[in-house]
Formats: sequence, C-alpha cells, structure tokens
Amino acid sequence: MSVQPSPADLEAVHAQLGRVPRGVAAVAHRCPCGHPDVLMTEPRLPDGTPFPTTFYATCPRLTGAVSTLEASGMMKEMTARLALDDELAAQYAAAHEHYLSTRSRLGEVPEIAGVSAGGMPARVKCLHVLVAHSLAAGPGVNPLGDEALAALDDWWAAGSCVPKVSEGPGTGR
Repeated sequence: MSVQPSPADLEAVHAQLGRVPRGVAAVAHRCPCGHPDVLMTEPRLPDGTPFPTTFYATCPRLTGAVSTLEASGMMKEMTARLALDDELAAQYAAAHEHYLSTRSRLGEVPEIAGVSAGGMPARVKCLHVLVAHSLAAGPGVNPLGDEALAALDDWWAAGSCVPKVSEGPGTGR
C-alpha cells in the first residue's frame, strides 16, 4: 500500500541515498524498522526527464544485498529460464503489465510508453527493480522479484540503515 511521504520519510530517504530524492510520489514499502525502503516515483522527474523506474529501492542494506544476488549470476539464469518456461514468461509479462498500469495512474509519458523496468517483459537486467516491485506490489505479482526477494537474507536484521537524525517538533519520532 502506497502512502504520501512525510517530511521524516523524505529525510530518511535523503540519508539512505546521500542526496535529495527526486520525483517521489509515495512510499511504496517500509522496512520492518519503519523507514521507507521502496519509493514510488513519478514517471517524469521534476527536471522533465522521463523516468521509467516506478518502484525504486532506497535502503542501502537492501540494495547491497540485491547487488550480491546480481553478482552471483542470478539475472542470467532467470533470463535463460524465461526462454524455456512459458508459464514463467507469461507471469513475468503480467508483472510487466502491472508495472505499466501502476505507472500510468501516476501520469502518461509518451517517451516511455510500453517500457517498464528491470528488463521486463523479455529479460532480467536489474534485480533491484524486480525486488522493489515485489515489495511494493506484494507476493504473487512479479515471480522473479519474489524469487530474488526469497533469496535475500534479512537485510533489516542489523537495525535501521538511517542514522539517528535530529528530531524536531511534529516529526512523531
């Protein structure tokens, strides 16, 4: 379930990314520590750049764990399976359509029409996007994102990736 980001959410994401987040439409998923770990981004950034990555993983522990999966060769293996398994390919194509449908609710950007992210629907080129999509959409929507997510260790187990920040009035923290 996506929710509007609070100022504290945006501050946490700034700390996660080391920069001001751009084009944030919503918090699409929260880590068990309570901070955002996946954002939903606008299909066009504030500077006018088309941005097809609707679901954007922000937690550095999550992205680091996913990078380890990518380095293991998982993307190549998944892409090979797509060519051999018609049912998996159909489920992945449906995930692509879900991604496009979600993004279209945020706005239409002709330059990226029909383009989702992560290599969908024909290949796997970014597990970060697939995992972010799975976290945001929930289980059963993106089969390869679900598979990658299941292969991850509990990235949140060490506690929050966001250092304590000064707490002002009304932050609720």
